[in-house]
Amino acid sequence: MTELTGMFLTELTDWCRERKLPTFRAKQIFKWIHQGVDFDGMTNLPLALREQLNQEAVAQPVRIIHERRSKIDDTVKFLFGLRDGNCVEGVLMHYHHGYTLCISTQVGCRMGCTFCASTLDGCVRSLTAGEMLGEVLCANRYIVDNALPVEEGQSPRVHNLVLMGSGEPLDNYDNVMKFLRLLREPDGVQIGLRNVSLSTCGIVPKMYELAQEDLPVTLSVSLHAPNDDIRRQTMPIAKAYPMDELLKACRNYVDKTGRRVIFEYALVGGVNCEEKHAVELASKLRGLQCHVNLIPLNVVAERDLKGVTEATVRRFMTTLEGLHISVTRRREMGDDIEGACGQLRRKTLAEGNQANN
Repeated sequence: MTELTGMFLTELTDWCRERKLPTFRAKQIFKWIHQGVDFDGMTNLPLALREQLNQEAVAQPVRIIHERRSKIDDTVKFLFGLRDGNCVEGVLMHYHHGYTLCISTQVGCRMGCTFCASTLDGCVRSLTAGEMLGEVLCANRYIVDNALPVEEGQSPRVHNLVLMGSGEPLDNYDNVMKFLRLLREPDGVQIGLRNVSLSTCGIVPKMYELAQEDLPVTLSVSLHAPNDDIRRQTMPIAKAYPMDELLKACRNYVDKTGRRVIFEYALVGGVNCEEKHAVELASKLRGLQCHVNLIPLNVVAERDLKGVTEATVRRFMTTLEGLHISVTRRREMGDDIEGACGQLRRKTLAEGNQANN
């Protein structure tokens, strides 16, 4: 079965031509696919063609198999089912500027960061460009079908994307690049790439490649430490790429794209959250066009890491501000539905294993 969701219109046109179909059908199919519609719902196609498509291809490779809606802030946590039986998570967040969707790029992750639930079972496989797009299409349909609130003048759809769910986007480089380009296809979902954030733990060679792609996404780097010694404690990638190399790649990204880099910094009790750590971090980032996003640790049951107090967060932030580093604290959303990626998938898999025993 051919997955059509990950095709550009030109590719879909060639696919139709190979099957002796009128090429105008490609544009019709393409528009329907990007509205999240399966073949049976493509009402301007002849029944015989819809039947043929159902036999040969897949229009929607992702479906929502579970969802949780927060009672606190309208956040929705999705468990997306894939055609091979695997599942990944996504989180839909409602802000005044529209809906932001956090998507996954791999089933699991092989980076091994100790504070993350997504990596506990390693990486099963990477998602295709069509599957990543499928997450967006599912969320768009969910917003419409459930009549979620929309700000005046805004359309009921995803406006912003964060590639920060399970998986390391730069470890699935080619599929992610194709997905990003699909976002701006004229008859597609049309999400501007300046509204897309791509998170990486710091695969330095791929960061240099990304800077050459002419894709103006915001690069978000999981830093989580002010020096190599601390970073190596929680992030195995730091053993391959020291912080000096990582920050050099960040400066190159700023120079090539004109886009500031966002540094994600999870505050871990007893590890990286003291005032001296903030001072050292500021010294490393001085002169770099960047912003620090502080994240109080989401405690993972399987990891022996501690969270921090609100006073610790405020002290760290105040220290950075005093040293002229742009910094905010990440707004915590979906706390009552296990909003952090990896948790719902692991819980679902564990429940499935128990049911099979």
